[in-house]
Amino acid sequence: MLKLTNIAKRYTTKQGEVAALVDVTLQAEPGEIIALKGPSGSGKTTLLLAAGGMLKPSQGKAILDGQEIYTLNPKGRAGFRSEYIGFVFQMFHLIPYLTVLENVKLALPKGMDASACTEILDHFKLSDRMHHRPAELSAGERQRAAIARALIKKPKLVLADEPTGNLDPENADKVIHYLHEYAQNEGGIVIIATHADMEDSKVSRTVYLKDGSMTSDTQHD
Repeated sequence: MLKLTNIAKRYTTKQGEVAALVDVTLQAEPGEIIALKGPSGSGKTTLLLAAGGMLKPSQGKAILDGQEIYTLNPKGRAGFRSEYIGFVFQMFHLIPYLTVLENVKLALPKGMDASACTEILDHFKLSDRMHHRPAELSAGERQRAAIARALIKKPKLVLADEPTGNLDPENADKVIHYLHEYAQNEGGIVIIATHADMEDSKVSRTVYLKDGSMTSDTQHD
């Protein structure tokens, strides 16, 4: 379970204090896929980073699988992220000088057989591209490779920040399909920050943010 309680993030600027998040409370159960929506500057990315142990909030608690993330020191948080949390970004963030297979192997947990990497790439229809470098792939292939890297460790929580932003509609649908499949089949929590409309059938809930505050939380049947 993920529990975000009264999360706020404030920054001090020359013009004064800026509130990126204001008292956000959100709970997610295993198997849920949540669409996080709102205009640019609404706090979507800030909330994902706070949930993922990447950005310490000014106040509030972030608890995943019973662990209060920000009671850990930076090294402890890094270890926790590497085991429990997968990240998917709009710009892919694949290491350019490594092949697709090598990128996925970087995220392979200790003790897991390396054959799992070829298996997941086959599942993502990337078997014939695994020895190619990112620059040799299409945008859709790069995003599927990035998702494979995020999911290889079977994380409890997957945080995807505009994962379809650089994709055409067909490839965008594939990305949402794979994330939905992971939530359904592996019981992971998936949160997708997006501007795009998503089918209700692929999303458990839609959470709306505006000016750093949560304005609504809509359950889908």
